[in-house]
Amino acid sequence: MKKLMMLMTAFCLLVLTACGSSAKNENSESETGKVDKNQQLVIYSNSASDGRKEWLTEKAKEAGFNIQVVDIPGGELADRLIAEKNNGVADMVYGLNNLEYNKLKAEDLLVKYEPSWASDVDTSLGDKEGYYYPTVVQPLVLIGKKDVKMPSDWSDLADTQYKDKYGIFSLSGGTSKTVLASILVRYKDKNGDLGISDKGWDIAKKYIQNAYIYAQDENFATTILEGDKGLDYSMVWGSGLLQAESERSYDFQVMSPKVGVPFVTEQAAVISSSKKQELAKEFINWFGGEELQAEWSKKFGTIPANKKALESASEDVKKFREEVNPQEMDWEFIAENIDKWVEKAELEFVQ
Repeated sequence: MKKLMMLMTAFCLLVLTACGSSAKNENSESETGKVDKNQQLVIYSNSASDGRKEWLTEKAKEAGFNIQVVDIPGGELADRLIAEKNNGVADMVYGLNNLEYNKLKAEDLLVKYEPSWASDVDTSLGDKEGYYYPTVVQPLVLIGKKDVKMPSDWSDLADTQYKDKYGIFSLSGGTSKTVLASILVRYKDKNGDLGISDKGWDIAKKYIQNAYIYAQDENFATTILEGDKGLDYSMVWGSGLLQAESERSYDFQVMSPKVGVPFVTEQAAVISSSKKQELAKEFINWFGGEELQAEWSKKFGTIPANKKALESASEDVKKFREEVNPQEMDWEFIAENIDKWVEKAELEFVQ
């Protein structure tokens, strides 16, 4: 009996020691400031297509990170994260704009933090409370083939002369959604349908119905240049334009409206349900830093939010940034109404 009690005591001490060791391991990230970079970091992004995912995965591996990038369209990404709120998969997210991040913030899905490069970016482009930080600035523009006359503004496309001459992305996507908002926000009317005047809705209807809407996997540059759809113009985000020009050795024309074009800023954030938050923060320190963002810019034609990285960007990137100016937009008003505007447009205007 005495021997049995001694064995039981020894066993209990062993269990307690193991538990203590386990607890220490669980908290080791926060206590030591070190993270296990061998752990897989799951990253959701709407900016992972056209080779970005593969390139970033390889670069991260060279830096000692083990990442899995999940490519999700911008119009679906925030909703996916919200749907997974109680059973989270992602550790961090990059690529969405302020409107989508504010949805995540309202759902308590983001972690407040400060990256090592915070002083190298204009933090007014991100979240004033520090829940997401800017990595890439994206002007959204209309481009045209070399030999066509460019319209002067998005609203010009409501004219019948442009019927079936330009391509736009699905209204559920971030680029198309933001361009639609940039048109509607000019016709703000407190007595109008969803805060927009009848004139604004009429222009939006014609703009959408005159357009060719790309299929999900359709490439805008291929569609325009091959000519089988008869398109002369297309909407596109800045880095997509510069990458297409580089790959195809072709210079598109760029529309520069007097009111400017909508600028969206891609951001990076840590997901609150992640058990690898310290690892996510360390990855963001690397991802948003001068060296990686400079390489990212040269490879994919992005305009870095990191000022030091912008200094070493290609001349094409700098020239493009000088050609377009940001449109002044009431983002708070847009955030309150954009989902309802898109719903109305999809139900009533898309044919």
